[in-house]
Amino acid sequence: MAEENTAPASSLPEPEAKPLPKVKTRKLKQRACDQKNEKGKLCAGHLKRWFEYPPEITALIGRDAEIYRCEFCQTLYRPDPQQQPNSLTVRF
Repeated sequence: MAEENTAPASSLPEPEAKPLPKVKTRKLKQRACDQKNEKGKLCAGHLKRWFEYPPEITALIGRDAEIYRCEFCQTLYRPDPQQQPNSLTVRF
């Protein structure tokens, strides 16, 4: 008979928690990401408004916050404090 190698449940690897993304403040009229990678290359991904985010992000930035996310590196951006919120200017 073949022996079965069964490992105890405690030795199973636990899933690693994802690190929280970096949160930055947008500059006036900024539309592209200015985050640099470890080699110093600029990301330059488009900043898109993020409406539905997971609970761990809600705990980080607050509920119903206007937040933008880079399409490539997923860096989060808060709106520029001197700029009028887009949520007021886009409404009909």
